[in-house]
Amino acid sequence: MYGIALDVGTSGFRAQLIDLETKEVVKTSMTMKHPLPGGNVTDHLDFAISIGEDVAHSIIIDAVGKMIEGFAVDPSQISKMAVCGNPIQLSLFQNSEIRDLAYVGRNMRKRLGIDNVQRDARIFKATDIFHGILNLVNCLIFIPPAIEHEIGADALAMMMATDFLEQEEPTLVTDYGTNAEMAIKVGNRIITGSAAAGPAIEGQGISCGMLAAPGAITDVDLENGFWRISVLNESMDVVKGHLIDPISGTILEGSDIVPAGITGTGLISILSLAIETGIIISPPKLKYGKIKLGDGIEVSEEDIKEAGKAIGAIRAAQLTLIHESGIDYEDLGTMYMSGASGTYVDPAKARKIGSCPDFTKRTVQFGNTSLALARDIVIEKVKLDVLIELAGNIKADHLMMATSETFKKLYACELGYWTEGMSMEMYRKLLKMSKLPELPAPVAYPMFEKRVTKDISEAGTGQVEVIEDIGVTLEELAVGCIMCHRCEKECPEHAIFIKADDDLFAEYNSLKCLGTACKRCVTVCPVHAIDYKEIKIMES
Repeated sequence: MYGIALDVGTSGFRAQLIDLETKEVVKTSMTMKHPLPGGNVTDHLDFAISIGEDVAHSIIIDAVGKMIEGFAVDPSQISKMAVCGNPIQLSLFQNSEIRDLAYVGRNMRKRLGIDNVQRDARIFKATDIFHGILNLVNCLIFIPPAIEHEIGADALAMMMATDFLEQEEPTLVTDYGTNAEMAIKVGNRIITGSAAAGPAIEGQGISCGMLAAPGAITDVDLENGFWRISVLNESMDVVKGHLIDPISGTILEGSDIVPAGITGTGLISILSLAIETGIIISPPKLKYGKIKLGDGIEVSEEDIKEAGKAIGAIRAAQLTLIHESGIDYEDLGTMYMSGASGTYVDPAKARKIGSCPDFTKRTVQFGNTSLALARDIVIEKVKLDVLIELAGNIKADHLMMATSETFKKLYACELGYWTEGMSMEMYRKLLKMSKLPELPAPVAYPMFEKRVTKDISEAGTGQVEVIEDIGVTLEELAVGCIMCHRCEKECPEHAIFIKADDDLFAEYNSLKCLGTACKRCVTVCPVHAIDYKEIKIMES
């Protein structure tokens, strides 16, 4: 019999097939994007509320079904599935209440009758949600508990997989991703938060970006005046890539592995080295227009702006948590980094550009803690009742960045620095004007500790399989469409197509579409033929 460990992440899904007899990972697969339209958790939530929770749930289950089919085992031989993720993604997976996560105001939640939604641990039959998708007749699904309303299973995993809960000195942990979850522990008090950083931190939303997968650039280093790139191979190991001139793109020493794109960690490394060598004059200004790292692989000023928004959101949220905890910045002893970006990034470079605090004495790196917890549940290394007890014993406060004045002031400084060319000197003056603490000097000799070498430490035999065929076609009746095709031309992702059948329909590719955060197609339609509301999944 087999088990499935599943991480429903905001930027993509990761799944593992596990032999329940040997407790070994057999295969690992991943998607390069989330199947829902949009680039972050807010987009996914808005899409589900605007278009329909049933539609969002169906798209997610369809994608997970394709991942499981890719394992090429008899579905009736799968008896357990454990699923981890943040509260929004887990709710969409289960097709349960999400509106309480969309509204900050308690009065609004009370009016809707959703003020006290519980996200307890669950065990239920897989046929309840996979009926008609996969014949998982013998499978039970295990969902770990949330700690609090917005503090989900992913935060529990982040705390458990590290030794965060055992720390006596002030400690910060961050799971780096499109929605960066974080927590600070000061004594017995824990404050959690998250930053909707956007897709650039995971290598998406930039011109040559990609998730951590074979062929991805994860690091760059200076070598004899040129840049040595590091690339992931088929086994997801970091190996030496081309030696390249970042100004001309000339390859001075070739590698067997041809780079396919840049991960978020690679982008952080590129920004750090470009600032250090003067290629970036002052963010986002590039001295030579672009940074060239291979055939068609370039970093532009627009890419730097997108990356800066993500890095700035994370730094602003981290500083907010520290400030609101009541300690001084210098009191923070240890920083834990988890997730793909937390695994592969060079912490010294992350500290240099601000995505990791440079005033901590120690930085410790972990892998994908959400997938690791799901795997531990499947092989019964961790029992669900133990997780329930632990979640009940953790007393945590959740800080909503959307309502924090401290976060708003800090993020305004970050945006000025990364997108407007504001100097760090002016940044510090703005902090003082806003009556916020000054940033301390970097610790001269920090300690770095890497607990894992890969994002997915146990990948099984063979390479990690990338599942490309996810997402569905959505359709909307285009009443009054004049076939001008302006919507198709204006779509930045080429995700819309007007189809003439008995009626006219707008078809949307859910994987490419930017969702309700964009709606450029709706805006440019001269006859208001589409409104991106009455959308359904097109029948195959």
